[in-house]
Amino acid sequence: MPLCASAPLRETFPKLHQPLTLSQSQQETHFTRARASLQRAMSWYSSFGRHGKNHLPNVELQGAVRPDLQALKSALAKLDQKVIHIATFGLVSRGKSAVINALLGDKVMPTGPLHGVTKWPKSVRWTPSSGKVQVELIDTPGLDEIEGETRAEMALEVAQQADLILFVVAGDITRTEYEALSELRRSQKPLILVYNKIDLYPEQDRESIYRQLKALGTGTGVEELLTSSEIAMVAAEPSPLPVRVEWTDGRVTQEREAQPPQIDELRRIILQILNREGRSLLALNALMQGRCAETNIAQKTIALRREEAEEIIWKYAQYKALAVAVNPIPLLDILGGMITDLGLIRSLAKLYGLPMTSKDAGKLWRKILLSSGSLLLGEIGSSFVLGLGKSTVVTMWESPAALTAYASTALTQGGIAGYGAYAVGKVAVKYLEGGCSWGNLGPSTVIQDILATVEPNTIIYRLRQELEAKL
Repeated sequence: MPLCASAPLRETFPKLHQPLTLSQSQQETHFTRARASLQRAMSWYSSFGRHGKNHLPNVELQGAVRPDLQALKSALAKLDQKVIHIATFGLVSRGKSAVINALLGDKVMPTGPLHGVTKWPKSVRWTPSSGKVQVELIDTPGLDEIEGETRAEMALEVAQQADLILFVVAGDITRTEYEALSELRRSQKPLILVYNKIDLYPEQDRESIYRQLKALGTGTGVEELLTSSEIAMVAAEPSPLPVRVEWTDGRVTQEREAQPPQIDELRRIILQILNREGRSLLALNALMQGRCAETNIAQKTIALRREEAEEIIWKYAQYKALAVAVNPIPLLDILGGMITDLGLIRSLAKLYGLPMTSKDAGKLWRKILLSSGSLLLGEIGSSFVLGLGKSTVVTMWESPAALTAYASTALTQGGIAGYGAYAVGKVAVKYLEGGCSWGNLGPSTVIQDILATVEPNTIIYRLRQELEAKL
């Protein structure tokens, strides 16, 4: 279940209260299917027997995929813990740590006037008022620190694990900040631009900040996906104000009085996202991490079993060529060729240790038919025409000329069929590199279902086109 809106949130957004019921049901469905998908993948890939009796576990392969199995485990644990990761990024001295402290209501992260106070990513748990979803706030080093390339790379790795990104700026946005923002956008995660220190730059507003982004941009994505509603104006650590102090002895002095942080707008935006799509966001990012791990496992397995796969492809090509050549019935030529192709796909999947049913193999065969339609349709068409020629001469066995014609036709048809099987095998290997993404619980299928059902007013909806391009 997503976060329930607190009373102040409902008062601020009265129109959001009614549609939340349907959204909660959708989010629960997304979350449940994502968890089932990752559980299935974890169970399958961690099984030593997934290669079957003829393909015993390979020690080299087990070592190669161990990090990917850990990534799968981590993605599943993320769902089990119901923890949404929010990472803060920005250049030095923009107030990233101060923003986290303001959200927490306590000075947990160290801050100071010196550059680069945060040397390594640090995280702290934050429980919003409803308490139904845990949030982990992650503070990262400045992306422009001197000798900070390693830390910058680490920060970008954090972005891959994050569910939501806060990019903190202050004052005029620089070209370096724009480039860093564009780089983070390529991680295709929801992003909020946090304009900090608004007490020092009161003339700034969302529209002027957005116009500045567009002026810096080159039409490569930020201006299309970052709207003015995704810009939060805050003062995480306002400068103390001078106050006049009159003493009982008649003295008058001036002191500087600390001001409370102005963070309500950012907190409101975060809570609105968590209420509206928090569990769907969590499910989607866990699935993307899991899918990446499964793809890595498949690619590594394919690389280590390349020679065996080539043998299987040639074997099925020979089977298909022989079966089609000797069969005199055209329709059986087509049916037998299709069955051989499906058997080839399943044998390759079994070799690679990928879960695939006959139904899944059929789906993949249809994908290959669509992507390589001219090849397979040409094979099917020629198989039917040549098959008719064979059926015509099969009744003329008494004539040596007829036998010669039959043999010539059969050899031609068998050669075409064998080449078709070889081509199907090669294309199937490319598809299989994506891992077990088929069936109702395949990660690609579940991701597509989530993207197809998210509401237009969500951040996920605005990222849908980019996310679908990765599938």
